[in-house]
Amino acid sequence: MLEVRNLNVWYGITEVLRDVSFSVPDGRIIALLGGNGSGKTTVLNALSGLLQPRAGSVHIDGVDVTGKSTDQTVKMGLAQVPQGREVFASMSVEDNLVMGAVTRKGRAAIRETMYEAYEMFPAIAAKRRQKAGSLSGGEQQQVAIARALMSKPRVLLMDEPSAGLAPMIVQRVVETIKTLNSHGLTILLVEQNVGVAAAVAEVAHVLKSGEIVFTGPAPELIGNKEVLASYLGG
Repeated sequence: MLEVRNLNVWYGITEVLRDVSFSVPDGRIIALLGGNGSGKTTVLNALSGLLQPRAGSVHIDGVDVTGKSTDQTVKMGLAQVPQGREVFASMSVEDNLVMGAVTRKGRAAIRETMYEAYEMFPAIAAKRRQKAGSLSGGEQQQVAIARALMSKPRVLLMDEPSAGLAPMIVQRVVETIKTLNSHGLTILLVEQNVGVAAAVAEVAHVLKSGEIVFTGPAPELIGNKEVLASYLGG
């Protein structure tokens, strides 16, 4: 579903991604792991059109979307849940969800998708008229995921969805990811939390200084002391 080949991204005169290649098969969950500054978020931003790669290619279901704008990649079926949730704090929960559907047409279809999101996240359904900034961190994460789902994506990019959340809420996030995948959604999961990645992903790629330095079964990372110590900070 998602194919990334030899992706290179620079910030000015600094190379931040170097020949990054991986694939995310249709209906699977693949994890991209690494410490702070390893280039994980840069990968997602390059895929979704927020950054322009200097070299390399990105394909969604065989279609080249390299260098396309964000609205174009969304229309092609790619949606991103940003790091830190980044909800529109002064807007209501429902208005946040509407913002996720800006590339779609047809009020009835949008309303149906919103109801589906509320069924998946009843906690935010009960607070749909409240300002998103007044919600707890876990609830804001639900808003961010629901907002991304409003575009009816085929591939969901999730940027550290467990960051800053209590362990009990992290477990709910894990269950949400599994549920989304069980409904057929293809997911690229960026994480620092190895436990989360091991719980949901089949394969993990580890980034260090903008390069993939390890690829293997995600569940095996828990016991890989070399990877944990060298690339993920122990």
